[in-house]
Amino acid sequence: MNNIELINKLNKEKYLDREEWTALFSSYTDEDRQIAAKLARKITDEHFGKNIYLRGLIEISNICRNDCFYCGIRRSNKHVCRYRMTKEEILACCEDGYQAGFRTFVLQGGEDGAFSGEEMVGIVSEIRKRFPDCAITLSLGELSYDTYKRLFDAGADRYLLRHETASEERYKKLHPEKMSHKNRMECLKNLKEIGYQVGCGMMIGAPYQTPEALAEDMLFLRGFGPHMIGIGPFIPAKNTPFEKESAGTLEETLFVLSLCRIMLPDVLLPSTTALGTIDKNGREMGIFAGANVVMPNLSPTENRKNYSLYNDKIGANDNAAQSKAVVDDMLSRIGYSAPVSRGDYGEKH
Repeated sequence: MNNIELINKLNKEKYLDREEWTALFSSYTDEDRQIAAKLARKITDEHFGKNIYLRGLIEISNICRNDCFYCGIRRSNKHVCRYRMTKEEILACCEDGYQAGFRTFVLQGGEDGAFSGEEMVGIVSEIRKRFPDCAITLSLGELSYDTYKRLFDAGADRYLLRHETASEERYKKLHPEKMSHKNRMECLKNLKEIGYQVGCGMMIGAPYQTPEALAEDMLFLRGFGPHMIGIGPFIPAKNTPFEKESAGTLEETLFVLSLCRIMLPDVLLPSTTALGTIDKNGREMGIFAGANVVMPNLSPTENRKNYSLYNDKIGANDNAAQSKAVVDDMLSRIGYSAPVSRGDYGEKH
């Protein structure tokens, strides 16, 4: 089967086997990528119309107990100016975002012990009380089942936890020994069992990523059935073990985005800040490749430069209103718009 036949098979059956995925990732061309993007955009428009859902990102802490080899805020990076937002600062960001038209807030941070228990439960409860018509998404790493459950009961709706790689062997090459692939997968399973809308995902072009590894990722995604998939290019971060590695490419990231949309038509698929960082038109191209979510930054501008997961992240100096205005302008230019909506999984236009 040639690549176009494989893409058509994926569209029809929503499944390829390991060998077919590996063959596709080993030999795709620009023509294959363009065909996949056109098909993915058609599927997205059928499901969501010209709506692109916004999520207001609040980077609540760059303190992290982990030492992942690719991450700019890893524990061992002594060059990072650390911060932790207060409850009042987080609520102020939500208020600014609400006034600007956001109806989903994404609270993202390193695995900061101060935000892993009652403190976070209190913050989530207060956001739920003050903004009852908004969705609350958390992205705080690996926590216990009990903590996930208490956060869910307090009002959190969604949780983002990238699986990073479906290969246990490759996972060991990206993380220190004390981190466990088994635990990461167990966390994802727990989140789904509790009732969250769950997002997972991976970096494209990260070290040791082969066509075989990507094939394994696609099989995992198909089997797990996430509500959202966070996919962006790997971008090296200064003062990390991978700072000299090559970045992932725009083209391969867009291809994987398109294939995810074809395989899982209802999935929420962000066009990430990392895409916009490696190419000034990257987020628009992500939308044309099948993405239907954009996540402007609502964090205080003084914190953004310190939440340095990778080098040269865009939007570091925009306030909430400016972040939304930039996205609104971009969407208008390409024929899309952002409704004032939670943009839940399963929502249709």
